Amino acid sequence: MNELLLIASVFVIFGAALAAYWFFGKTGLYCVSAVATILANIEVLILVKAFGMEQTLGNVLFAVTFLITDILSECEGKKAANLAVWTGIFSSVFFLILSQSWLLYVPSEGDWASDAIHTVFSNTPRMILASLTVYAISQFFDVWLYHKWWAFTEKRFGDKRRFLWLRNNGSTLISQIVNTLLFTLFAFWGTYDWATILSIFASSYLIFIVTSLLDTPFVYLARRISDRKKAKENLAVSGEM
Repeated sequence: MNELLLIASVFVIFGAALAAYWFFGKTGLYCVSAVATILANIEVLILVKAFGMEQTLGNVLFAVTFLITDILSECEGKKAANLAVWTGIFSSVFFLILSQSWLLYVPSEGDWASDAIHTVFSNTPRMILASLTVYAISQFFDVWLYHKWWAFTEKRFGDKRRFLWLRNNGSTLISQIVNTLLFTLFAFWGTYDWATILSIFASSYLIFIVTSLLDTPFVYLARRISDRKKAKENLAVSGEM
C-alpha cells in the first residue's frame, strides 16, 4: 500500500503542477509552490517504510518545488524561478508564525483537538526552520545551476532549446544532494540514531533521483503549454494589427 501511494502521489502532485500552469500560468505554479512547502513540512514528520527502506514523507512535495523552478526557468525566465523560491520562503515563515500562535490559546473544556495539534505543531518549528534554510540554499542553487547548464549547452551546441533533459536533471540531481544532506542533518540530528538518519538520507535521495527523472516529461509538457500560449498571444497581436 505504501509503495502504491508513493507512486500515485508523484503523478498526482506533478500533474497538479502542470494543470496549474495550464490554467493559471506562472501564478498557478507560485500557488502550488506555496502549498507544497507548507504541507511538506507537516508531512515530513511521518516516518514510513516503503521499498524496503525507512523514509519520511514529504519528499514528493519537496520534489515538486524543484519541478516548478525548472518549468519557470525554462518557460518564464530566471527571475520568475527565483520569485517562486521567495514565495516558498514567505509561505513557510508565515505558516510558522501562524501555527505557533495556535499553541498559545487555552483550549475550552469541550476541545478535543488541541492535544493532537500540540503534538504535531510543537515539532514543526524545527522542521520549518531546517526546511527554510535548506530550501533557500538548494533552490537558489538549483535555479543558478539550471541556467549555467543552459548557457553551457547553448554555447557548445548553438541551440537554445536542445538538451532540456540535461539542464533539468543536471541541476536537480546535484542540488538535491545538497538539499537532502543538509535537511536530514538539521531536522533529525538528535531525534533519530545515526543508522536511521543514514537510512532517511539514502532513501530520500533515492526518491529524489527517481522523481527527478520522472519530472522531465512534465517539463517538456510545460514547455509545449508555454509555446502554445505564446503562439496564441502572437496570433492575437497580429490579428489586432
